Amino acid sequence: MIDPNSSAATLAVRGGESADQAAGAILFPIHQSTTFVQPAIGVDRGHTYGRASNPTVAALEQRLAALEAGGGDAVHASAFANGMAAVTALVLATTGAGDEVLCSRVVYGGTRRLLEEILANFGLRSRFVDLADGDPAAQLGPRTRLVLVETPGNPTLEIVDVAAIAAATRARGIPLAVDNTFLTAVGQDVLGLGADVALYSTTKYVEGHNAALGGAILTRDVELDAKLRRVRKSLGLNQKPFEAWLTLQGLKTLPLRLARHEENARRVAEALAARPEVARVLYPGLPDHPGHAIARRQQRSFGGIVGVDLGSREAAQAFVARLRLFRLAENLGSVESLATHPATMTHADVPPEERAALGLGDGLVRLSVGLEDAHDLVADLVSALTAEVTVR
Repeated sequence: MIDPNSSAATLAVRGGESADQAAGAILFPIHQSTTFVQPAIGVDRGHTYGRASNPTVAALEQRLAALEAGGGDAVHASAFANGMAAVTALVLATTGAGDEVLCSRVVYGGTRRLLEEILANFGLRSRFVDLADGDPAAQLGPRTRLVLVETPGNPTLEIVDVAAIAAATRARGIPLAVDNTFLTAVGQDVLGLGADVALYSTTKYVEGHNAALGGAILTRDVELDAKLRRVRKSLGLNQKPFEAWLTLQGLKTLPLRLARHEENARRVAEALAARPEVARVLYPGLPDHPGHAIARRQQRSFGGIVGVDLGSREAAQAFVARLRLFRLAENLGSVESLATHPATMTHADVPPEERAALGLGDGLVRLSVGLEDAHDLVADLVSALTAEVTVR
């Protein structure tokens, strides 16, 4: 049995470890089965049907829970098919028709789409507000039943004070969920800061290799965990065994990868900040970032995402066309460096006037800084800023 007080590096590799009873395989097996034989009526071996649970998925959940707990009180984890499945389950498990979800203004575009376009049809209300400034308690409404924040926010890396918001929500008995996809439990302990729920798209840093979709919700609330599992089972939002197995392998190197992501991102941010072609660089590790002081206090890492504003869509288009190491794609947190144009990709459904108000202009490019050599990455970016090529 692994000591729950072990370091994050140890827990990422061995946390929640359960042995392969059949053959002693060092990698937990893929249980690719729809159903599980039950010895007698009313008796099972822990799993009955693949939509309800699966041994490989359970192994991933146990390791995620061990890493999130980090020697503290027990944490319960539920794995989902992807990050949006996790968000859907969370909202459905905590709210109903006529209730309100209060959401930080800077969030993934898919979260806004889910709340504003899909769940609104069933009577759910949502409000997107600035939780990075002012009194969080003043933002809570009479029908607020869930507060959902991203910090750092996607894609402008807006930082919100989790402890301050948690104090306000706790006083009202409202659950606080923090999407911690950009940092994971290795880079930011949101439950320790007072949040009731840690939410992840495990597709990103947790899996880390662009190989598997996934999502996860972690909480110390036993009743909430049971509700989440019931929603998952009822809607078929469950993680699949092969994807869970791939995520288990990626998770082992998460602490090592996140450290390298942060080191490379810092060098990229500093290099871009010195370039006259760049209008603005967004990175919480830079002293001039609006949320730098809070990030230093509540985060263990500044992360591996850098925003670079080129001033116009034309400049962003030319910049992206010249990149060679950074590939244009809608993902982040992988070993490969990626570039994303939020205005036309991840946040295309957000109205232009709202994007402008959020500082999410057409010139913004989100860089997910990978594990390549930092010198090569900086050289690629500088070349893309200065080279003259014909944009097709």
